[in-house]
Amino acid sequence: MFGSVKYRAALAGALAAGLCLVGSAQAREVVPFAEGMGRGSIVVRTSERRLYLVNGDGTAIRYAVAVGKPGKQWSGATEIDGKYYQPDWSPPREVKRDKPWLPNLIRGGSPGNPMGVAAMTLRGGEYAIHGTNRPSSIGTFASYGCIRMYNHDIADLIERVSVGTQVYVVR
Repeated sequence: MFGSVKYRAALAGALAAGLCLVGSAQAREVVPFAEGMGRGSIVVRTSERRLYLVNGDGTAIRYAVAVGKPGKQWSGATEIDGKYYQPDWSPPREVKRDKPWLPNLIRGGSPGNPMGVAAMTLRGGEYAIHGTNRPSSIGTFASYGCIRMYNHDIADLIERVSVGTQVYVVR
């Protein structure tokens, strides 16, 4: 019975329907975006907890994100200076000061690694746009200044942009 074509087709259909239902609340989407930013630019609106990848045709791909906690937020312009898959993570000084029990290094792929499946470092600081091991934090003010994304969204975004991509963080 489990090997029958009919059963496999029904199971595949049920799984696909279930994934669509689960993913719909978290899905990235194409939205109108006419702010004059160049094609391929990233705009993070911390007040909205959203990241926009500008398409250059009056639209952008919008992703849900987590942003800095009150007092840990920043704004400004920078660029992506590195792209990493399964990155190791060393807590920055401020994080280590607040949480001295953290190890000095957490290997990529470890369930305790807060970077998730991928990260893009930002020039000029200790910040990154990265995945997360805490998906429930997405949509909140949760980080020390980094931009957190669902792992499936950072996996998508990292393939769409390159080192040198302009990033604008606005409140």
